[in-house]
Amino acid sequence: MSEVLTRLQAVLESRRGAAPDSSYVAKLLAGHEDGLLKKVGEEATELVMAGKDGVPERIVSEMADLWFHTLVVLVAHNLSVNDVLAELERRFGRSGLDEKTARTPR
Repeated sequence: MSEVLTRLQAVLESRRGAAPDSSYVAKLLAGHEDGLLKKVGEEATELVMAGKDGVPERIVSEMADLWFHTLVVLVAHNLSVNDVLAELERRFGRSGLDEKTARTPR
């Protein structure tokens, strides 16, 4: 599964520095970061609404949109899918309650 995310990340990275009118991703990456982060918030809200509606196909579709836009955020910050997977691996097998308690306040 992570192969799909890695391939998508490569496509997103290839759009960095491209003319904003050449692709949607190039436009997101060239714009002000607030616009990209607002889009992530919109997609998250749409996922919440799909979850409340309980239509499986819509939940999957909205989740795909959210993952896509969060991958663009990773690319914008020179981070990778592997960074996120490594963090999930680090947390694997650890109680979520313990993990939350161990975090430093922000």
